[in-house]
Amino acid sequence: MSETLEKPAAAAVLNVVGTRPIRPDGADKVTGRATYGADFNMPGQLVGKILRSPHAHARIVSIDAGKARGLPGVKAVVTAADFPDLASEMHEGGEQASNLRDLSLNVMARGKALYDGHAVAAVAAVSTEVADAALALIKVTYEVLPHVTEVEDAMASGAPLLHAHLFTEGLPAKPASASNIARRHYNERGDIAQAFAAADVVVEQRYTTQAVHQGYIEPHACVAAWAEDGRCEVWSSSQGQFMVRTYCAKVLGREISDIRVTPAEIGGGFGGKTTVYLEPVALALSRASGHPVKMVMSRDEVFRATGPTSGSVMHVKLGATADGTITAAKVELKFQAGAFPGSPVGAACMTALACYDLANFTITGWDVVTNTPKVAAYRAPGAPIVAFAVESAVDELAVKLGMDPIAIREKNAVHNGTKAAYGPTFQNIGYVETLAAIRDSDHYKAPLGRNQGRGLAVGFWFNIGGESTAAVHIGEDGSAVVVTGNPDIGGSRASMAMMAAETLGLPVERVRPMIADTASIGYSMLTGGSRTTFATGMAVVQAAEQVVAELRKRAAKLWETTVEQVEWKGGQARCLDPAKPDKKPLTLEALAAQSGRMGGPISAQVSLNAQGAGPGFGVHLCDVEVDPDTGRVDVVRYTAAQDVGKAIHPAYVEGQVQGGVAQGVGWALNEAYIFDRDGKMENAGFLDYRMPVASDLPMLDTILVEVPNPRHPFGAKGVGEVPIVPPLAAVANAVRAAIGVRMPDLPLSPPVVLAAMDRRQG
Repeated sequence: MSETLEKPAAAAVLNVVGTRPIRPDGADKVTGRATYGADFNMPGQLVGKILRSPHAHARIVSIDAGKARGLPGVKAVVTAADFPDLASEMHEGGEQASNLRDLSLNVMARGKALYDGHAVAAVAAVSTEVADAALALIKVTYEVLPHVTEVEDAMASGAPLLHAHLFTEGLPAKPASASNIARRHYNERGDIAQAFAAADVVVEQRYTTQAVHQGYIEPHACVAAWAEDGRCEVWSSSQGQFMVRTYCAKVLGREISDIRVTPAEIGGGFGGKTTVYLEPVALALSRASGHPVKMVMSRDEVFRATGPTSGSVMHVKLGATADGTITAAKVELKFQAGAFPGSPVGAACMTALACYDLANFTITGWDVVTNTPKVAAYRAPGAPIVAFAVESAVDELAVKLGMDPIAIREKNAVHNGTKAAYGPTFQNIGYVETLAAIRDSDHYKAPLGRNQGRGLAVGFWFNIGGESTAAVHIGEDGSAVVVTGNPDIGGSRASMAMMAAETLGLPVERVRPMIADTASIGYSMLTGGSRTTFATGMAVVQAAEQVVAELRKRAAKLWETTVEQVEWKGGQARCLDPAKPDKKPLTLEALAAQSGRMGGPISAQVSLNAQGAGPGFGVHLCDVEVDPDTGRVDVVRYTAAQDVGKAIHPAYVEGQVQGGVAQGVGWALNEAYIFDRDGKMENAGFLDYRMPVASDLPMLDTILVEVPNPRHPFGAKGVGEVPIVPPLAAVANAVRAAIGVRMPDLPLSPPVVLAAMDRRQG
C-alpha cells in the first residue's frame, strides 16, 4: 500500500509531474538490450586482470614479473612503478572528499599492501586463461606485518601502524607521534554536565555495527583505450562519468581534456560506484600494450577490494525530564575508514541529532584506519549507523518513561525555524507531518501477535545540490531531446523527461532523455547525495524555459506583435494581442517546422550550481516476529513515511523508499564482513554474505508526505538516501519490544538473538 499526503498549499495544476509514465529505458532493460559495463567490447581488446595481496598488511619487498611478461599472449604488465607518485591533494566532489594520493595508492599498492585484496600488479592478455596464468607467474616477495581490523584495536596504543605519516587532525595540538586515528570531529552546544544533572532519567549504552557492502548486482567493469596521440577513451559503469575522467587524469598524470568517458548503464551503485578502481589500471595497460583493455571484477574482488561502509563502535548517553524533554546528549562515534582515511564519521556527527531540538550536547567522531578495504559511500553515508545508536537510545528513554515512541519524538522534534545541531536553520521541512502520518496510519493502530514486537525510528539526510548541466533540443517534428550528464540510477531519465515535458507542454512520450559522455555535455557532479532530480532537474527546467522563451519570440515575430502578447500554454503559443483576434494558436510542431526560416534550430543549454536542496526526514514503523526456538527474526509488516517535497514520479519515489528499507533490514539482521585471524574476508560472495531476498521481506508500505521545497520549480527534494537511515534502529527497537532485551550489536542474527533470550530467561 502506498499513499501520498500533500499539503493544500502545494496544490498546482500539473499534467505530467506527479503521474506515473512508463520509464523510457524500461524496454531495453527488461529485454536485455541495455548495455552495461561488461557488455561493451572493442575490436582487438585484451583482457585485464589484477593480482591482489593475500595479506592484510605486508611490505612489498619486490615484484618479479619477468616470467609473466614472457608468457605468450601477455601484452602488458603494470605495477605501481607505472603510475606517478602523487602528493597529498584533497578533491571535493560527490558525497565524500577524496585524497588523490590515497586514491592512487588504493588503485595500485606502492610500498605496502594494506588489506587482503589490495591490488599490487595487473596484466593484459589475449584471453582470460592467459591473463590468469600470467598472474600466477608474478612473484611478489612480502614481509608480512602485524595487522588490525577492529576500530578500537586500531586506536589502542601500540597498535600496528598503517601509515607513518598519519597524525591525528582536529585536535587542539598536533600529536607527538603518528597513529591510526586520522581525524577527530567535534561539535558541542550548551552545558551538558548541568543538563544531565537536571535529568530525571539517563540512559547510556555502547553500540556496534559491522562493515557492510552496498550489494550492487553489477560488478565494476570498464573498457579503456589509449590512442597513439595520447587521447584516451573509457566506457564504464559508474555513478559519474566526470568523476571517472577527473580521477583517471589525476592518477595517471594526464590532463582531463585527454580523457573522454562514456557512461554505461549501471546495475546498482548506492554510493559504491562514486570512485574508481579499474579504470586507471585499464588505461595504464592499454598504454603499455597498444590495445583496448577490458576489465571486469569477479564477485570475490568486489567484496575484497571495493569499499563497504564502516564498521563502528558508538557510545550514546541521553538525559530527559519526566515529561520526556531531552535535556542532554553525549555521542561518541568510532568509525573504520579502511586502509586510508575518509570514513563517513563526519556526516554521521552532523546527522546524529538532526531530528532533535536540543540545547545541550556534545558529539565526537573518530576517523580510524584499519587493515580492511577503503570504505566508500553507501546511501546517506554514516547516517544509518549513528541513527541505529541514537534511535535505540531514544527508544530506551521512551520505555523508561512509559511514553509513546512518537510522542517523545514529537516533544523534541525540530520545526521550521529550529537551528539544527549541525548549524543551519531548518525551513520548509516536513518532519512533524511525517511523524503524524505514521501516528495516523492503520499500521500504528493494528494489534500485534504472539512473539511480535513493534519498533519506530526516525532518520535524516541533508540532500545536496551542486553543479549540473542540461540541454534541451527541439526536433524538426516538434519532439524534444533532453541531454544531461548524470547516470540514471533510480529513474532520473524519467524525471528529467517529465519536468521538461511539463515545462514545454508536451506529452512525456514526445521527450527523449539522453545521458551524454564527458565531451558532449558540460560538467555535472556525479549521481549521489540525492541531488539529481533537484539539481540536474533544475537545469533541465531552466533550459526548457529558455526554449519556451524562444518559441514565444518566434511566434511574436510571425504574428507581428510583442513577446509580452504571446502566452505559452498546453504546448502552444497563443496570441493575447486584442488587435489580432484572428491569430490561431501555433503548436510546437508548427514552430519547429519553420525553424530554418526563423533563426535556425531551437535549443538551449543551462549550467548551474544548484543551492537550496531541502533536507529530508523519514519515520519508519516495523513489526517483527521472533522465533523463540531459533532466534530468527522475521519482518512481518513495515511502513515508511517520508517528506519528499514533491514526488515527480511517485512510483519511482516509492521504489526508492522500499529499496532503502530492504537494504536497511539486511544490514540490521544479517549482513556483515567477517574476517579470519589473518585479516582475510571469509564471506566474499553472495552465498555467504547474506543479503535479503524477496522471501525475506513483507510488502513494504509507503506514505509520501509532500511539503514542497520552494527552491525547486516543482518542489522536489532528494529522496534516495533518507530511506536507509531509520531501518536499522526500527528493526532493533522492534526486536527489543518482542523479546524484552535491548540488542546493541548488529547484525541481529539468529544465534545472537537466541543467546540474548537465553540470558533473559536465565
